[in-house]
Amino acid sequence: MKPANAEQSLPTTAAHSPSTPVRWALTSLALSTLLASLGASVATVGLPVLAEAFEASFAQVQWVVLAYLLAITTLIVSVGRLGDLLGRRKLLLAGIALFTLASALCALAPSLWWLVAARALQGLGAAIMMTLTLALVGETVEKSRTGSAMGLLATLSAVGTALGPSLGGLLITGFGWHALFLINVPLGLLTLLLAWRFLPVVPRPIAIGRLRFDGLGTLLLATGLGAYTLAMTVGRTSFGWLNSGLLLVAVISGGLFVQVQRRLDSPLIPLAMFRDRPLVSGLAASALVAAVMMATLLVGPFYLSITLGLPPAIVGLVLAVGPCVAALAGVPAGRLADRFGVRPMRLAGLATMVLGTLLLSRIPPTQGIAGYVLAIAVTTLGYALFQPANNAAVMAPVSDDKRGVVAGLLNLSRNLGFLSGASVLGAVFAAVLPTNGISVASPEDVTNGMHLTFAAGLALTALAWLISAATRVPERLKQSAERTSKR
Repeated sequence: MKPANAEQSLPTTAAHSPSTPVRWALTSLALSTLLASLGASVATVGLPVLAEAFEASFAQVQWVVLAYLLAITTLIVSVGRLGDLLGRRKLLLAGIALFTLASALCALAPSLWWLVAARALQGLGAAIMMTLTLALVGETVEKSRTGSAMGLLATLSAVGTALGPSLGGLLITGFGWHALFLINVPLGLLTLLLAWRFLPVVPRPIAIGRLRFDGLGTLLLATGLGAYTLAMTVGRTSFGWLNSGLLLVAVISGGLFVQVQRRLDSPLIPLAMFRDRPLVSGLAASALVAAVMMATLLVGPFYLSITLGLPPAIVGLVLAVGPCVAALAGVPAGRLADRFGVRPMRLAGLATMVLGTLLLSRIPPTQGIAGYVLAIAVTTLGYALFQPANNAAVMAPVSDDKRGVVAGLLNLSRNLGFLSGASVLGAVFAAVLPTNGISVASPEDVTNGMHLTFAAGLALTALAWLISAATRVPERLKQSAERTSKR
């Protein structure tokens, strides 16, 4: 049964403020983004408690986080394509329902491996939610307001990431580890109700309905991405034969995937899409800056605790500065992209990140907390300015039949950037530290490691700026920005 407002949910004329149904539709998309990011971050704080509850080792209990990450990374493109074929609204509703059900199964888990399996299901629901919220923006708001909508989603993603550890600590203290997952159930039901009631029903073109889902391509892509994800995450302290073998599997699967895509009439990812320079530059820039942002999460705690000698409570507060800046800047950044255009704001964001990583690569310990907070705030502000503009630049020109798969590719580029940043920039940081471990590293060692890591991050961010500067904005986006700025 269609919602009563389905046919009137999409605005027909430009307006300064969206109608009430559109606002509630955006609320459902924002809550979906919040739940997906909260699901990733809230469980991390509970790993020690879960290890004790299930009498498991760290190597075993880390699969609670890894299963969620693997499900998202391996399936995020496929669910985007499936949304293009089956209908994005319908699949998003199914994803929210699956995420909510899986959250309840996590809370009821009688064993660790039951919990891991439920987390994988939860990750599948999160993959659907992360991908289709981006894709559905184009069906919910006008192109001239795409930046604002992307900014809202970026804000809620940052809020979920920042809220997870602190909220998780409160839930564990007050109600036990089960509450980490039960909290998602009422939020999931509310999101499902809002999405069912207010998301517009957009009929699919007949041509889209005749396309078939690429099962073999999905299997090969999932195998390749899964192998790459495991290669970048297992054995964090060393890179051995297992990691090399997994990378080999990823390369072989990727090569077979390309061959299969070339031969199909209805491929999972039409390879011709990669001739589109704005798309490729947006994906590349997204991956590069995600790698740098992961380095801030990876290196920051060691610098604060070892070099500056801060206690854990203060370290946690300082680490919350970055997500808070991203949360506060997300919506204004989206509005600036609508007003001034996506290309200027993308370049401004990357230039700000260049300044921030330069500060991080040279900051002396004598500047203390204030110096670190300033550098992180500048870096995160740049990321907050870049992300909505980049997402809008990638998504706005995409035709309706490819919006889901492009949204999946956009999320995938960010996830692969996070994974690669953790592995590659983590290795750069470790190269400066003593070979017998971080526990015996001196403050000078950690400072030198951070400087070298962010010197590499500075190079990556500058490369992202050059890629974006060399790419022209599609004319449709220019016209949308010009119309908005004249109002």
